[in-house]
Amino acid sequence: MNSVSLENAVGQVLGYDITEVNRKQHYKGVAFKRGHVVQDEDLDVLRRLGKNYIYVWEDMGNDVHEDAAARLLAPQIAGANIRYDEQPHEGKVSFYAESRGVFKVDHERLARINGLVVPSLPTIHNNFPVGKGKQVAAFRIIPLTCSRSMINRIEDLLREPLISVQPYRIKTASILVTGSEVYTGRIVDDFTPVLTKKLKNLGVEVTYATILPDVKEQISASIRAAAEDSEMILMTGGTSVDPDDVTVCAMKEAGVVFHEKGNPIQPGNNLTIGRAGNVPVCAVPAAALFFEKTALDIFLPRILTGENISREEISKSGHGGLCHFCPECRYPICPFGWGAA
Repeated sequence: MNSVSLENAVGQVLGYDITEVNRKQHYKGVAFKRGHVVQDEDLDVLRRLGKNYIYVWEDMGNDVHEDAAARLLAPQIAGANIRYDEQPHEGKVSFYAESRGVFKVDHERLARINGLVVPSLPTIHNNFPVGKGKQVAAFRIIPLTCSRSMINRIEDLLREPLISVQPYRIKTASILVTGSEVYTGRIVDDFTPVLTKKLKNLGVEVTYATILPDVKEQISASIRAAAEDSEMILMTGGTSVDPDDVTVCAMKEAGVVFHEKGNPIQPGNNLTIGRAGNVPVCAVPAAALFFEKTALDIFLPRILTGENISREEISKSGHGGLCHFCPECRYPICPFGWGAA
């Protein structure tokens, strides 16, 4: 890039986008695009933007322009179910989810890329639930140009795509509500409508729902039937982690294997995740009735992608796993539950 004073700028071709910021009008955007030929009438605008010099592009061999860097590296950053801007804007390319699902980023490689200082690559949190069209990352190089050797170093860290979206694969679920007090009608079943709504919001249809008394054999039989009918089972009522609990005993008798008994997150400590063969089974505690978001909301999107959540990740979820109980819940735009991200 060569520097040219405004007095000699007319007729010169801009080598970069010039940004205009107007706080009164809440505007930030491009005043002049790269490649613009400076005219006489542009000079007052450039002065108002604080420009006494402009920079024109001249091929300097090993230097790579910010737009060229963005176009070159964007396809290497993007993995499955990610799209990106075809043309850079102010040297920046944004990345978007191409499907509903869970966003994934290799944050160790991400840190190494940003540790090179020249590139800037912010993303949303790993394991963040996203809808189609959600912006998930942005890339640019911070200076107007960088060396070819720097591009090579970044490419070395992008031998595999850095970001992707795992789509939701589970489309059907069963809800089993246990408890003689609900079965006999003494207590109204609030669980089924609450869980049905949560599942529907994630594109999951409830294909089987029932209320069962505290009879181990009936509960076990219903679990087996549900495992044949749908791709996921949510169980509620009497699902504490006590060893003599009827529902938990019935789950074990039906062949459910638990990853971990409970989890560190509050609310929702007693959410227990297991599997009946290939079908995920979640024992959902009463907290899901009383609180807007619980451990279920944190883990459910990942379960719907077919992912197995490890014991180590469940243990790490305690960091940031205490809800702030805000008057107006904005989860997942919230720190709640991102300790295992």
